[in-house]
Amino acid sequence: MEPSPAKGKPQGRLLVSTTLDAKDELEERLERCVAIVTSLTNGLSEREANDAITANVCKGPQQHEEVCLGLFALLLTEPSQAQRCYRDLTLVNRDGMNVILIKINQILMEKFLKLQDVCRTQLVWLVRELVKSAVIGADGILMTLMKQIAGGDITNKNLWLAENVLDIVVEQREWVLKSGMLIAMSVYTYLRLIVDHGTPALLVLRQKEVDFCIGLLREKFMECFIIGRDLVRLLQIVARIPEMELLWKDLLHNPQALSPQFTGLLQLLTARTSRKFLACRLTPDMETKLLFMTSRVRFGQQKRYQDWFQRQYLSTAESQSLRCDLIRYICGVVHPSNEVLSSDILPRWAIIGWLLTTCTSNVAASNAKLALFYDWLFFSPEKDSIMNIEPAILVMHHSMKPHPAITATLLDFMCRIIPHFFPPLEGQVRQGVFNSLTFIMEKRVLAHLAPLFDNPKLDRELRSMLRERFPEFCSSPSPPTEGRDEVKMEESVSLEMDNHVLLDKEGGCYDNTEAAFSDDEEEINNKGNKKREFRFHPIKEAIIEEPADITPYVDQLDDMMKEKVLQLQKGSDTETHCEVMQEIVDLILEEDFDSEQMSTLASCLAELFKGHFRGDVLPDEITEESLEESVCKPVCLVFRNLCQMQEDNSGFSVLLEMLAELYQKQPKIGYHLLYYLKASKAAMGKMSLYESFAQATALGDLHTCLMMDMKACQEDDIRLLCYLTPSIYTEFPDETLRSAELLNMIVAVIDSTQLQELMCHVMIGNLVMFRKDSVLNILIQSLDWETFEQYSTWQLFLAHSIPLETIIPILQHLKYKEHPEALSCLLLQLRREKPSGEMVKMVLSRPCHPEDQFTTSILRHWAAKHDDVLGEHIKALLIKNNNLPRKRQSLRSSSSKLAQLTLEQILEHMDNLRLNLSNTKNSFFTQTPILQALQHVQASCDEAHKMRFSDLFSLAEEYEEPSSKPPKSRRKAPASSPRSRKGAATPVSNEEESASSSASEEEDSKPKAPKRKRKGSSAVASDSD
Repeated sequence: MEPSPAKGKPQGRLLVSTTLDAKDELEERLERCVAIVTSLTNGLSEREANDAITANVCKGPQQHEEVCLGLFALLLTEPSQAQRCYRDLTLVNRDGMNVILIKINQILMEKFLKLQDVCRTQLVWLVRELVKSAVIGADGILMTLMKQIAGGDITNKNLWLAENVLDIVVEQREWVLKSGMLIAMSVYTYLRLIVDHGTPALLVLRQKEVDFCIGLLREKFMECFIIGRDLVRLLQIVARIPEMELLWKDLLHNPQALSPQFTGLLQLLTARTSRKFLACRLTPDMETKLLFMTSRVRFGQQKRYQDWFQRQYLSTAESQSLRCDLIRYICGVVHPSNEVLSSDILPRWAIIGWLLTTCTSNVAASNAKLALFYDWLFFSPEKDSIMNIEPAILVMHHSMKPHPAITATLLDFMCRIIPHFFPPLEGQVRQGVFNSLTFIMEKRVLAHLAPLFDNPKLDRELRSMLRERFPEFCSSPSPPTEGRDEVKMEESVSLEMDNHVLLDKEGGCYDNTEAAFSDDEEEINNKGNKKREFRFHPIKEAIIEEPADITPYVDQLDDMMKEKVLQLQKGSDTETHCEVMQEIVDLILEEDFDSEQMSTLASCLAELFKGHFRGDVLPDEITEESLEESVCKPVCLVFRNLCQMQEDNSGFSVLLEMLAELYQKQPKIGYHLLYYLKASKAAMGKMSLYESFAQATALGDLHTCLMMDMKACQEDDIRLLCYLTPSIYTEFPDETLRSAELLNMIVAVIDSTQLQELMCHVMIGNLVMFRKDSVLNILIQSLDWETFEQYSTWQLFLAHSIPLETIIPILQHLKYKEHPEALSCLLLQLRREKPSGEMVKMVLSRPCHPEDQFTTSILRHWAAKHDDVLGEHIKALLIKNNNLPRKRQSLRSSSSKLAQLTLEQILEHMDNLRLNLSNTKNSFFTQTPILQALQHVQASCDEAHKMRFSDLFSLAEEYEEPSSKPPKSRRKAPASSPRSRKGAATPVSNEEESASSSASEEEDSKPKAPKRKRKGSSAVASDSD
């Protein structure tokens, strides 16, 4: 059903809008592209229109993108033209639909709720077609589309979307089975949705969902296993459905029926659930609103935001089930930084407490409490994060005074879940809860638990049960520690002590183990982490006990600046350092700041912060939160202020001058700036600031500065070098894509794992390290590098989609004894290629040498796989070079240019190939093009060549053109004549030649005439030698 357009709005628009809404940038762009496509095709027939847009696409990348987006917009807004537009898209796109996939993803994440009904229908149709065509990247789009299916929502639009996406994955089941992640994501999504579709009107849809989930779970259980413990939680909720009950029983009592690798329920429950799955059940809009509340809204001012969220998503009876998704998301995905934790921003426990109070159903309330405590049940400090279990204890702690009933019901649930969750695993559940409480105290989330567990506000029976279950935590610890009522301070302390992610810098970081999606990597070496922790603490102590010596500089500063620098020196924690550093930046930006102090101030800061430049910059585990935490150094405040300014702001140049001075004192500041621009959310899209920084330094040149900084990074932190590489190549292509120096820096230090990661970045599209106009020059320069460096370079090149013909001229630079790495890589790649004229020309242009088997080996392979194509190319080269004057060929052979090819070289390689094929049944030399070319050359070449290559020419002596005589029966063996050739090109002994000749004659089915012996020629050749 297509809605009527709004008044004053043109028809065929993409988004729903009112007269008050500003024009949407994406919509404007798509409209311009539609106008371009329309102008190209207006009034033309279908064939002419197709030719017109194809010609326009060939003009360049911009025209290609405009035409693709124009067809995409027409497809969305004009259903009658959809089939034609999609067909045209598949014909004219040159990037594997990448432009279209990016726009679809943008619309799904940012504009889906505003889409016109027709456009929404067409978008789903387009996704279906992309899946049918098995377009690379369609699985990611389909998972993003699944994310738009809201939980706890049975409106018509949401049901329509759920059913249509289900139809896609059911119809294209074979395609779905190729992606393990898509299998797991689909099962997780529809297991969750089954709960919402229990009304009689939705039973047909629910049955389809049940059949789909059971089918995948039984057929691909180990692919679904990567979901982790939340798979059990979802199955438990739907286990009463008859078909699901059978699966549930197998899961509990007969795990081998699901997979031979599956050992039982405990194996699944001890596997943490990746945040990808927890996040997939919130729509992008829900996710944005929740993240806004947990990062921007002040505690005490949250009511209107909570009221809006409740009206929008939690106001219906069906939405009760959504609360579990929200709680699991907050516990497992929302991990605020220390900066947020120590501020007055709305804490996670407050949102969870509010969600619990909005539960109006006992079942929903029970499921919500299970969602809150779920990571407690099988908690392992080595695998799980303190941030996952922290909200539950803080909800209970902070609800004790205002809402003691909430605390009581949560404590009661915690006690009762131990024996009742799954009786055979009661011991493991008890240990998991005990581990959680122990870890909470170790990390000082709460100073001690006795005030919570033995509180007079709890009824006697509950307190008795707590003392029975957890006697260790019901008495005050000894020796006593200072309790802190302020939760954020407690959290901050706990995070600093966390030993999962340790950075060599002041200030703590919380565990981000959940962020990495790979259940294969769950076995973390905790002992190794503790070693890092103990290595880290002495560095902190050394900085405190031996303060930096800034005496020579500090007296040169004015009083205000001197006071701040001394505060910086005395400060003991990162937070204080950051606050003072911001005040220093503010002083620098004041109009009356004396710029002559800049150098002195830079010397002070370089000395004070030298500890920040020790050790690795990159977190051990790279997650969004750990990256943000790693850029919370005081030095990064200068970077952050720079990012927040416009380039025409006077303060911008002042801060650049400050950084330039600091760069002279501490050269590592350069790659730290690059890291900040890549890792910090505040610096997103600001990588060009580095160019301004480079120009402000004494070097004054982007290329020189970049090379120096990357070299410094290479020497200090190889992981960071690999992490920065994609951004550096993307943001500064003119400086990097032509630089063999930078490539050598990278391949000289990376290991095989890092090489594989870079190759994946290339194939995913995140990294381009070579382009056609410079790759040949870089590969030639790499010939002098070490063996592993060369192999790494070739592997990275082969990960790109650059045609081999682009670099085939390198063959002329390769010597078989000096460049085996390049030759072996080229040989393997040529083996996969169908020979082109240029390839054959370059292969034949290599000088002949008895020990160099490169040309013969690849020609033999092509002769077996592509004999007809190779024959035509060799014929063309033979005839072309035979027609050139001999003097000109001689000049060409002595020239230094690429593609040196003479008739003699071709004949030498052909003769070597003939010898190599002599004992095989290959019929390459019986092909008409080869025989014609040999006859053509023999007729016009001089006597010396005729004698030298007599055996080669003898192959064509019996061949006659079909127009003159009926064709004679062909020889079976290509080299049947007696051997008489002796030349420098292939010096083979007389005995070997005789043996080869005899073998050839025995294999030949036809006897040879005596005149074929040509003994006289052999004697002449011998004399000439």
